[in-house]
Amino acid sequence: MPHSCAASARRLVWPLLLLLASTLTGCGLLSPQKQASLPGAAPNPGAAAFSLQVRAPDEVRDYLVKHLELQRFRAFSDLQERELSRLLGAADANARELLATLGYFSPDIQIDLTDTPDGAGAPRAVVVTVDPGERTRVESLDLQFRGDIEAGHAGQTTTRQEARARAAWTLSPGQPFTQEAWDDAKTSALRALQQQRYPTASLANSRAEIDADQHQAALSATFDSGPAYRFGPLKLQGITRYDAEGIKNLARLPIGAEYDETELLDAQQRLASSGYFDAVFLTLDPDANKPDAAPITAQVREAPLQKAVFGIGVSTDSGLRLSLDHTHNRLAWLGWRAQSKLSLDNKSKRLGTEWTALPGADGWRWVAGAQLQRETTGDYEVNGARLRAGRSQSTDHIDRNYALQYDSAASQGSMAPPDSTAISVNTGWTGRYFDNATAPTSGWGIATELGLGTTLRPERDPFVRALARWLYFRPMGQVTAPDGTSRRARVALRTEAGAVLARAGAQIPVTQLFLTGGDTTVRGYGLRSIGARTESGRLYGGRYLAVASVEWQRPLVLGGTVSEFESAMFVDVGAVADRVSDLHARVGVGAGVRWRSPVGPLQADLAYGVQAKQLRLHLRLGFTF
Repeated sequence: MPHSCAASARRLVWPLLLLLASTLTGCGLLSPQKQASLPGAAPNPGAAAFSLQVRAPDEVRDYLVKHLELQRFRAFSDLQERELSRLLGAADANARELLATLGYFSPDIQIDLTDTPDGAGAPRAVVVTVDPGERTRVESLDLQFRGDIEAGHAGQTTTRQEARARAAWTLSPGQPFTQEAWDDAKTSALRALQQQRYPTASLANSRAEIDADQHQAALSATFDSGPAYRFGPLKLQGITRYDAEGIKNLARLPIGAEYDETELLDAQQRLASSGYFDAVFLTLDPDANKPDAAPITAQVREAPLQKAVFGIGVSTDSGLRLSLDHTHNRLAWLGWRAQSKLSLDNKSKRLGTEWTALPGADGWRWVAGAQLQRETTGDYEVNGARLRAGRSQSTDHIDRNYALQYDSAASQGSMAPPDSTAISVNTGWTGRYFDNATAPTSGWGIATELGLGTTLRPERDPFVRALARWLYFRPMGQVTAPDGTSRRARVALRTEAGAVLARAGAQIPVTQLFLTGGDTTVRGYGLRSIGARTESGRLYGGRYLAVASVEWQRPLVLGGTVSEFESAMFVDVGAVADRVSDLHARVGVGAGVRWRSPVGPLQADLAYGVQAKQLRLHLRLGFTF
């Protein structure tokens, strides 16, 4: 019996020893990720297990170097031979998978491992030699569309939406096949389908059949449009302070129109930029039971009821500028918004307020404002006051307004014009058709103002005041950098003309007369330094204004690529007088640099005033029209 127990014990000891040995040996078979989780198995950043070299054509070498799995294991200095051998075996399949994503389905791959005991970087070297072979190209393409989009054919070969989706498909026969291009083509076509009428469109199925011997790919994809959608009612969530109907009028969502993603985003942007909200998010309710009147939900977070902003800036025209803006989003007894501003600089001091109501169903809103200012106008200091009340309307491209306006001006200085007051009815129209609202490179804008009124003091005289402005960007040629990036150069044309028609002796408030010169008008001259002159040679506002400018803007190539900087050369011409025959041009010529900043162009211009015989620096941030 004791002998039997001893034999049994010996039989148990050997399996235990073998199990322990296999367990210890098996630690060497753990992947580097698992080894790193064990004490003492973390990678040593100061040494490398092996060096890796990829020998392949340029079009695939960098991609393989970046994405080969072998790269992740180089930092494990204690990588064992058996684990490295396993990794090299898997590297062949990994390289083939990577090459397949680039369109190479029959490559020749050779992987060599050599010891480099005297190597400075690593004890072993791995060389991956790749001959990718011929690249696979798209041989055929079959795109199919089903769902509501099929009902829109009505005898036509394709609908507009289908044509748009086909045009958005980016992988055509004859082009190289890659996984990225295949995915991008499906995504682009689907997005084009979803942007109008079919927001719930989906990719029903897709297939890429690869003939590795012939290096050809046959592609097919089927899109399901789903039902056609139209905009339904706008539902507001988060509104507690404002009139819901007024906010809906502000959004201007085209209820009943066919779904258009651009219209939805524009409505969202109008609410976000209104100042009433800190956050706005519009979503379509994809309720297939009511696709012809799909509700739109607007989730909003209201901005603070009141806000004050202090600003400080500097201008080459007026020096240091301080400002204080205050906004009250809902006056208690009117429900209107009040925006007030105090600004101080070397040329003017202004205190003003403007009150605006929410728009009605037709987009028109009531507006009222008041302003007090003291500014240098020509050779005089003018204390001015203005009261204005009327209505305004803003759409995507056009602003309209009309108002009753009261003006008062009292000039101070030697031989200053007499004090005067006037009342007038004014209307304005502005159209903006630029490719970009903050940094346009093409398009045009036009603005007109017309006022009919009468002076009240020192005596009554009727007058007409008209002003027109025009700005046009004309693309002229392409600037292409060595790296292939490009952007268009352009010519910017600008004109401005104004007139005040009244009898010669009428005392029009000087704030209704014209002066020009400065950063945005005639460069090379000071702010409002071009005007009419009295017999004593003193400068004052004139009844006629004429300004023109031509500017050549060209992108700059820096470091082999088209940068965000541009050069500019310009000629500005302007004149002001009390009679058309007395208009004498003041000319400014110069050059400058533009930087396309996120908030608009930052402009630095050095201009020479030909008649003034002086050189001036002009700085300006942003674009407004």
